Amino acid sequence: MSQLAHPEVASLDQQQPARGFVPFWQLGVLGLLTLALYWSVLGHLVAQWWQDPNFSHGFFVPLFSVFVVWQERVRLSQLTTRPSWLGLGIIAVGMCVLIVGQMGAELFLARSSLLILLAGLIVLFYGWTFFRALLFPWAFLFLMIPLPAIIFNQITFPLQLLASRVSAAILPFFGVPILREGNIINLPSMALEVAEACSGIRSLMSLVTLAIIYGYLMEKRLWVRYLLATASIPIAVAANSVRIIGTGLLVQYWDPEKAEGYFHASWGWIIFVISLLLLYGLHALIGWIWPERNQES
Repeated sequence: MSQLAHPEVASLDQQQPARGFVPFWQLGVLGLLTLALYWSVLGHLVAQWWQDPNFSHGFFVPLFSVFVVWQERVRLSQLTTRPSWLGLGIIAVGMCVLIVGQMGAELFLARSSLLILLAGLIVLFYGWTFFRALLFPWAFLFLMIPLPAIIFNQITFPLQLLASRVSAAILPFFGVPILREGNIINLPSMALEVAEACSGIRSLMSLVTLAIIYGYLMEKRLWVRYLLATASIPIAVAANSVRIIGTGLLVQYWDPEKAEGYFHASWGWIIFVISLLLLYGLHALIGWIWPERNQES
């Protein structure tokens, strides 16, 4: 009798780790507690997505992360869960970051603490193997958090100068005399100021996000995904320079008032579409030079 019982117990022990998932009601309780703790933080975050065009792509980031987890649900269900108490340490770090962020009125820290807390909960209840499997959708969530103002300004001003230099170098080839002073391009009829909205930061943040999404959905090779995400940066800068050059041509050869009105406002969408087409063209070129069937994933 005992000999028959041992194999039965052994088989149950082997199956138990695979069933070590947290019950849905416990996940629901944890979700409600987290929502209550971060209600004001999330409320301000969503409001900034809605009001600030520079970060309106934030709405799509959590949706895509959830989609990735759903796509990987079969593989995740086959993983063996090994809960780790180190998750408590990560949770403690997240709470400390939240406290510091709230006390110092630093929104970036307060918002980032939510992702640290999420990582700690995954490690605590499911283990490091599970967290590594979720590393991509978890890390992608950082794109939904607006950059701190000090970092945002450090990126924006160099982009303004770069766009000004590129545009000032190309406009004379179209017969447009210019005089550049910093981020201001003086034309015969008026002066064009490459302001923050024209620096390319808005299209840059959105294009990087969409490049990562596009690479995940359309490409299996990791190195191509990395290349598309990296290439989105010069593509956004180049496309924004086209916007400034186009505005300069409208001012010189048509009507300065037209350039400042509807056409200037619509340039943003036009340039973003051009950026997406350039990204697609780059992917098609890579596929033509290095066909996927000849490369390992």
